[in-house]
Amino acid sequence: MRITRIGHWRHLRNSRLNVLVHNIVVSLPHLILVPGLVCDGDAWKHQAGSLRALTSVSIVDHGVNDSLEKMAEALLDRTPSRFALAGHSMGGRVAFEVLRRAPDRVVGLAALDTAYLPRTKDNGGSDTLLIEAILNMIARKTPEIFAAQIQALLARPDATPVLRSIHCPTMVLCGRQDAWSPLTTHEAIAALIPKSSLVVIEDCGHMSTMEQPGAVTAAMTNWLNSL
Repeated sequence: MRITRIGHWRHLRNSRLNVLVHNIVVSLPHLILVPGLVCDGDAWKHQAGSLRALTSVSIVDHGVNDSLEKMAEALLDRTPSRFALAGHSMGGRVAFEVLRRAPDRVVGLAALDTAYLPRTKDNGGSDTLLIEAILNMIARKTPEIFAAQIQALLARPDATPVLRSIHCPTMVLCGRQDAWSPLTTHEAIAALIPKSSLVVIEDCGHMSTMEQPGAVTAAMTNWLNSL
């Protein structure tokens, strides 16, 4: 497991990234971005806009699917035969379920600010904090969508066996100040996945794709280019 610590975007703009932007590698896989609980494309706005200079990108809409398993199956039904997969928060758990079902279709994984263990009585309170953090996106969802996705998260399965079986190049990314999916959880995830690297975004909490968009995009650019 390799650990990388990344500061602000202003420290990351370099000639390597400029070369990647101006010399598009047509062999890069299609990238699927999976948002978290009642989030939408705005959570991935910076990453999608930038990475489309490198490859094709699509963003998943979970709709009224009320389990992580159903979300994963819906994703697999409408995606190419092989693809790179990036999931944030609950989207990371969906990505693990995709890998549980179709590991050979995923050529690379990026798991951002997520977790892998099932819900317990001790960690139930974190769900409420997560909901409060993304109220700005709830208004765009119907009550049915909100209820379905809450149910999916509450019934989350244990992904430990999946992590041990992942063999594609994997980036595990976490904001240093993420209090809901802390760094210790991501260290455990990275330790379980054989071909993984851990990236820590400084001065950043749970919503890393929006809090430090440039730093996250730079890390994802390096990960995608390595596939």
